[in-house]
Amino acid sequence: MEGDCLSCMKYLMFLFNFFIFLGGACLLGLGIWVIVDPTGFREIVAANPLLFTGAYIMLAMGAMLFLLGFLGCCGAIRENKCLLLFFFMFILLIFLAELSAAILAFIFRENLTREFFTKELKKHYQRNNDTDVFSSTWNSVMITFACCGVNGPEDFEDIRHLPYSSLEKSTPEACCQRELQSREGMFVNKEACLEGIERFQNRQGCYTVILNSFETYVYLAGALAIGVLAIELFAMIFAMCLFRGIQ
Repeated sequence: MEGDCLSCMKYLMFLFNFFIFLGGACLLGLGIWVIVDPTGFREIVAANPLLFTGAYIMLAMGAMLFLLGFLGCCGAIRENKCLLLFFFMFILLIFLAELSAAILAFIFRENLTREFFTKELKKHYQRNNDTDVFSSTWNSVMITFACCGVNGPEDFEDIRHLPYSSLEKSTPEACCQRELQSREGMFVNKEACLEGIERFQNRQGCYTVILNSFETYVYLAGALAIGVLAIELFAMIFAMCLFRGIQ
């Protein structure tokens, strides 16, 4: 009976680690896609040090889960106590790190409100000054998603003009409609847009556009994160049980 239980646990351990292996492969692929994607994400990521760091953290986490899933599978099938202990310790560290990140994200969730982004935009945005990381990132977001400001063009009415662009209208160039949604795309009518003619402007705010674009993916990512945490928890339990059962 004990041998049958150990054998069952071994294959369950292999199954859980196989899912961790697949999860790591997915994170690895997603991290690579965000960095090399030619449709606009690469431009945004490169302009924002936080996003740039996050993309590489995603790559590192994916690679680590990929490797640990592989080690867990090998440790379970070969019943190697050293591999199982190594696997358990690293999965525990990853589990605690992910849990801490989730708790911090929940605590600081108020920093993702419409009001917070509006306040930050009005405080730091410098229009077409691409030497400023904040402004360059916002311009990239507005061009890529064909949106304007957080709520719409009215967000820029109270933002001061740069000293070298005193004749610039309140609407920044990034809010003007383009034939192709990239920095290289031709303007539909730049002069009319800057004069305030609405049909040549992107009128919808970026907060709503991005929220609608990623709403499905946010829930999917949340469900995936919960699933990964559950799998890691069960994998640690099976690893320790299998470790103690091996003679």
